[in-house]
Amino acid sequence: MSERNGEGGHKVVGRNRKARHEYEILDTHEAGIVLKGPEVKSLRAGQLAFRDAFARVEGGELWLYNLHISPYEQANRANQDPDRVRKLLMHREEIRRLVSKTDEKGLTLIPLEVYFRNGKAKLLLGVARGRRLYDKREKLKKQTQDREAKRAMSEHR
Repeated sequence: MSERNGEGGHKVVGRNRKARHEYEILDTHEAGIVLKGPEVKSLRAGQLAFRDAFARVEGGELWLYNLHISPYEQANRANQDPDRVRKLLMHREEIRRLVSKTDEKGLTLIPLEVYFRNGKAKLLLGVARGRRLYDKREKLKKQTQDREAKRAMSEHR
């Protein structure tokens, strides 16, 4: 799933496709990820799963939970626990802003994508509010209507 994004020059290795369906993304922030040895090689190979991944601020530091990075085959004993809690790197002031946003009712930090920029692993974090079932249905209905309107306009020309 590797692709190049021309504007930022970064290589995307994984996207959380469910996030934009399950949550309304209000704001995004970039954070570095603290990885150990073979985890980098697994990421470069695209061996990750977001499942129910989320981030939380604890003790003034940002931590990432439930991001599964599969063990690297050739690393053997050097492999870490694939579901371990990973530290995220952001400036202290940015973390303070995130704390104030997530203290609002119903907001959480959701990882949207993992990519490499200048050889360093980065994570795009979204400040999100959970969608209710009827919100999801409304969104799908609107997308379908927009698609049909676009199709009708293109056939009309």
